[in-house]
Formats: sequence, structure tokens, C-alpha cells
Amino acid sequence: MRIEDVAALAGVSPITVSRALRDPSKVAEKSRKRILEVVERTGYALNPHARALRSGRSDIVAAFVSNILSPQFSLAVRACAAFLEPEGFQLMIGQTSYSYARETAMIRSLRQIRPAAVMFTGVIELEDNRRFLAGLGIPVMETWAYPRDPIDMLVGFSNIDGGRMAADCLADAGYRRVAYVGRSGGRGALRRKGFAARAGERGMMVVCEFTVDVVQSVADGRSAFHALRERAPDVEAVFFANDLLAVGALMEARRLGLDVPGDIAILGFGDNDLADALSPGLTTLAIDVEALGRHAGQMILKRLRDEELAQSVVVLEPVLHRRGSV
Repeated sequence: MRIEDVAALAGVSPITVSRALRDPSKVAEKSRKRILEVVERTGYALNPHARALRSGRSDIVAAFVSNILSPQFSLAVRACAAFLEPEGFQLMIGQTSYSYARETAMIRSLRQIRPAAVMFTGVIELEDNRRFLAGLGIPVMETWAYPRDPIDMLVGFSNIDGGRMAADCLADAGYRRVAYVGRSGGRGALRRKGFAARAGERGMMVVCEFTVDVVQSVADGRSAFHALRERAPDVEAVFFANDLLAVGALMEARRLGLDVPGDIAILGFGDNDLADALSPGLTTLAIDVEALGRHAGQMILKRLRDEELAQSVVVLEPVLHRRGSV
């Protein structure tokens, strides 16, 4: 059914139908009721893609998350949506799975989707993708890192500093033989860099650095923990640069009958829902992801309203949540 069909059934013009669905306050109550009755009876819904093709303006904000299972990403996107949805914008979620190929494919699809804005739970590293996004002429929000040259807007934090904080946590607890487990690229590489540098400064020995290409679930943490134990059986403490890895490692350590932190200490990054639920509690670094989402939502909305931003970059500080695993 087309908008013209709804208008004919309700006895109004197509533009009145559009206004009633997008901005009801602009339509007389009597007309609005007739339109809504027709909409309910027919199941009609506005097609944002068709409208974008006609007007060049969409109500869709694309949000690309690294892992759709991550509670942290979900909380941030939800906090962002709380500012955008009351203004008539809808979030469309996609998952990059930490893959440059998938990220590139999704970014290229934006020319057809024509969103009003786009948000990433990460920063765009590939120069071709950066140029493509900049050329779209829409608000671009990057998060979860602190590059020197964001494409447009940024709400993030220093992953290098996060890695340094992790090393300080383990050094302060008295550990000397430590290891790192995390992604080989992106944020993981930055956390590893900060961790290794600070560990050296604090007199610790990084006896093993075990990297993974993709992190999808706690099963990756279980397998990484096994591989680490084979390579460095005498390691005292491990910094897992992702809480999915850390939770999986903690589960596996408990299954193997190891005492945490007596036999091995485990430190995570992210503070997901299981961090406080699993015994003895996962010590982890984290940022306020809901604050990140709120900042992102407010900034995107201001840009969509053509309002001036007080600042295009907001930097958050990681916080250490001390529990029983260190």
C-alpha cells in the first residue's frame, strides 16, 4: 500500500498522512484519528528507504557494532538511541565482527541506505573507508578509542592508558611474571602496547603475548586460556584485553580446579554482566559505556539539527573495578 492510498481512505492529502506519522502535533486531532484508524486497519508503515531516495534525507541512523553479543556495545547503543528515537530517528544495527572486510562492505552499503548519520563502536583505520565516510556528508561518530584524527566526531578513551592501568594493577598486587591475551589488531594492539611498556617500567616480565584474530564468545577465552597455559605454565597473572576472553578464562580455570587468584590471577577489560556474578568476581577495567552512548546521542542529534557542537571530541577515563580474581 502507498501513502496515496492511505490518504484517499482517510480523506486527506498524502502530505497530511506523512505529517501525522512523523510529527502528529502538526495535524488536527480529527484528521489524525482518521489517519491512524486507516493505518491500523491496513498495517501501513512509512518506507524510510523510499523517502530517502526521494528527499535525500533519511530517519535512519546506522550503528555498526564490533560484536552484537557484547553487553557494553548494546548499552552504549541503547543510551544513544534514547536521545535519537524521541526525535523520530531509528537505529539500524549492523555487526562488523572485528573484520575489516565486513566493515568495508557495510560502509560501502551506506551510499544505498542513505542514513542520516552513522555510529561505530570503534574507529575507522583503513584510509579508503575514512575517505568514503567523509565524502558522504553525514555526521560520523567513532567511539571506544582515542585517535588523533577522528573522521568527524568521537567519544572515546585511550586504550594505551588502559593497558598501562592493567599493568599497574598487576604490579601493585605483587605479580612479576605476567602475560597478555587479546586481539592482534585495533584496540587490542593498543592495550597490548600500553601493558607491555608499563610492565617493563614496573619491573615485570611479560612471559607470553597470545593474540587472537576474532573474539566472538566466552569459548574464545576458554581456548585462549588453554593455549596460554601450554606456552607459559608458570605465568602468575594474565591481562585479558577483552571481558569475553577474561570470563571464558575464569570459567575454564574454575573447571580445571585452579585457584583464582592463588594459582593464577585474571584481569579483564570491559566489566560485562558476568564479571560480578562469577566467583571470585572478575577484576576488570572499564569505561562508563552508558555515558559514552549518551554523549554520542547528544552530539549526533545536535549535528542533525544543524546546531553548533561545543566540542567534537569527548574523552572518558577507564576505571578499575577491583574484585577477587587479582
